[in-house]
Amino acid sequence: MPSSPTPSERERSDAEAKAREKEEQAKLPYKWTQTIKDLEIAVPVAGNLRGKDIEVVMTKTKLKVAVKGQTPAIDGDLTHTIKVDECAWTLETVGGGGKEVSIHLDKSNKMEWWDAVVTNAEYKIDTSKIVPENSKLGDLDGQTRGMVEKMMYDQRQKEMGKPTSEEEGKMEMLKKFQAQHPEMDFSNAKMS
Repeated sequence: MPSSPTPSERERSDAEAKAREKEEQAKLPYKWTQTIKDLEIAVPVAGNLRGKDIEVVMTKTKLKVAVKGQTPAIDGDLTHTIKVDECAWTLETVGGGGKEVSIHLDKSNKMEWWDAVVTNAEYKIDTSKIVPENSKLGDLDGQTRGMVEKMMYDQRQKEMGKPTSEEEGKMEMLKKFQAQHPEMDFSNAKMS
């Protein structure tokens, strides 16, 4: 039975995987980054091009980016869906006299990481290694925010040695039951 890797072996393995991933991503004809909500893509193009020379086609499930008459830099099915009405692209001048097509994609599902921009991408990233940026409670949808606030409350209660919200609910139910049945003896009742 193989033993699990030591922390230093795991660290070395993670560093090697990260270096390989960085090298693979550098081979793509574009650069991309993401947050939990959106993607930013930069496709370098010649400095003499204008917006009318660029072809960008965005649908809910597909993306194509090309200089007209040339092989597309990106052309395929998106890894996940996007909100097309919230997406945009611009042609921007960058240092060294070049330009880049800058693309903003708004994710439909704001709770998942993408391993690639398009499904036919030659290289993918390991989303399990992503360290998300700190988010604010106000950024979360109502249901998720409520769940996170409840978890935070319960954690604070446990740290102070007080009952969690679930335990408080059980105790409240027992009090109501006791009030409804004063004839019963609850002196030896235990909550679990």
